[in-house]
Amino acid sequence: MKAIHALLLTLLALAPLPLLAADPANPKDAEVTIRPGDSGEVLHEYRINGQIIEIKVVPKIGKPYYLVPAEGGEGYIRLDRSQLLIPKWILFRW
Repeated sequence: MKAIHALLLTLLALAPLPLLAADPANPKDAEVTIRPGDSGEVLHEYRINGQIIEIKVVPKIGKPYYLVPAEGGEGYIRLDRSQLLIPKWILFRW
């Protein structure tokens, strides 16, 4: 009986592991492309598997903002903060 109880506890403890391992949109795998925009702004495009997941827009004047694809794939939603969990440390600022 103790062996069955221990086996069940082990299976319950390991059950969530496949869910954690199956993360297809891992932000660490994002490709970043930096290019100039049409109005002089700088665009940082974050792609995973060739699909844009976020665009950081840095205008000449004003605060940067983010564009994320809308549900259904039509257009973009403007956000003030990034939704990606990519390390973005500032080493130097001048």
